[in-house]
Amino acid sequence: MIYITRRESFNAAHKLARPDWSQEKNTEVYGKCANPNWHGHNYNLYVTVKGEINPETGFLVDLKWLKQIINVNVIDKVDHKNLNIDVDFMNDKLASTENLAIAIWDILWSHINESDAQLHSIKLYETENNFVEYFG
Repeated sequence: MIYITRRESFNAAHKLARPDWSQEKNTEVYGKCANPNWHGHNYNLYVTVKGEINPETGFLVDLKWLKQIINVNVIDKVDHKNLNIDVDFMNDKLASTENLAIAIWDILWSHINESDAQLHSIKLYETENNFVEYFG
């Protein structure tokens, strides 16, 4: 079994706030992240796939193919967008990095698992110091 990872980046705005809570309660729980005027991050997304090397090509997967799958299905939908408003797969979800990582997994799983590889993990850096890793 071998693992290979593709990194992509995107910029997006969001806020952490529950609509059923007051602004005071949201600020108490989420701090600056509940700013009513939003805030943004420069995200780094790491998609790791696993499987066996194809003896004919020497690849687990063609990284150009993996890049296209990630970009068409995720990056093009989130880059320079507001996660709370513009991104259909985040509708009715709190736009936390945790929920975003799970949503990205859910989108990529079927596309990648149709190939000879399997999706192993999603690692999503919100900041240099904060990231989420999800294994499905």
